[in-house]
Amino acid sequence: MSDLREAVTEHQAALDLTVLMDHGWIVTLGDDDGHQLSLMTRDATGPVNPSVSIFVDDVDEALRQVQGRGLEVVYPRTDEPWGVTRFFYRDSSGNVINVGMHTLVQ
Repeated sequence: MSDLREAVTEHQAALDLTVLMDHGWIVTLGDDDGHQLSLMTRDATGPVNPSVSIFVDDVDEALRQVQGRGLEVVYPRTDEPWGVTRFFYRDSSGNVINVGMHTLVQ
């Protein structure tokens, strides 16, 4: 993404979302119904930028399912300092998927 601030402004207006989190390299927008959209320039800790992110109730179970299907894990399960536990995998089309769940920040 070449201009994160411009993209944030556009998506806020188009989808009536507010900024929920802004780390400078990633901004998460959302609404009162729990819909979220994250935009990023580059992933701060992952080896590649994911094509899409999905948040689940149990990241460990999701990881077991991904590994059980023989899919490539390109970023291991990691507890990130901003309160997210996540991993990346590559699907059969080559897309990198960020799978995460919110955790408590210590």
